[in-house]
Amino acid sequence: MVLDDKPGLPGGREPLAGRMRRLRRIRRIPMRFVLPNLVTLIALCLGMSSIRFAAEGRFETAVLSILAAAVLDGLDGRIARALEGTSRFGAELDSLADFIDFGVAPAVLLYFWTLHDFKSIGWVAALIFAIACALRLARFNVMIDDPNKPVWMSHFFVGMPAPAGAIVVLLPMYLHLSFVQMPNDSALAPFATAYVILIAFLMVSRIPHFSGKQIGRVPREWFIPVLFGTAVFLLMLWQFPMEVLIGLVVIYLGMIPFSIRRHTNYQKADQAAAEAAEQGAVAPSGTPQA
Repeated sequence: MVLDDKPGLPGGREPLAGRMRRLRRIRRIPMRFVLPNLVTLIALCLGMSSIRFAAEGRFETAVLSILAAAVLDGLDGRIARALEGTSRFGAELDSLADFIDFGVAPAVLLYFWTLHDFKSIGWVAALIFAIACALRLARFNVMIDDPNKPVWMSHFFVGMPAPAGAIVVLLPMYLHLSFVQMPNDSALAPFATAYVILIAFLMVSRIPHFSGKQIGRVPREWFIPVLFGTAVFLLMLWQFPMEVLIGLVVIYLGMIPFSIRRHTNYQKADQAAAEAAEQGAVAPSGTPQA
């Protein structure tokens, strides 16, 4: 029998109580915490792989890798909440993965594709997009802990979210890889550069965007139509990915004015309620004060 070389008892044997305390420190982590973080790591691998595909000139595969990373990014948080496996570690890991997937990967992909034709200006545009993504994620993490945020703010994102920004900023590539077959030459580089900077501005701006987080359960009478529509959408995405992505980007950008108007209406309602409460608290003129 081999004895541990530990102090405490003659012969170097460790006391039983000490061993029990040491074993209790090794806690088993439930799978409900492991699974969401595993999905996040898979999304991170997809984002890194898209950079490799871009370097190899496999641009369509690189685009689809970023799209798959965005889908997994939308799932990991929902999986964590469904399994009651949310944690601070998972939130930090998700932010770091998002920066690679939706900040670095799209910027490098666009630079390899066409921004390099605009020399240093194209590279600066790629850097601006990556910086905007980092700032957007940092602001999102800070605003989560704001206890004074009104309830209706959960309907909106402040600025374009990072996954949406990554998908929207690749619109010139969708146009090139789709049936439109927009030519990819040096003449396109200035327009692509300006478009990248515009999306970067939308990410760091305070322009509200619909979050979609309030979409809950589907009414029973709408279950079959929603199921059918989802199946058709997935089939179209499978057969015509670039064309479907063009449509999604156009719809998303077209919704921004409606989100601004809805956000403004909420703000006006809050302001009117605050003014009414203030007037109710102030005693009318001529009323004796206590």
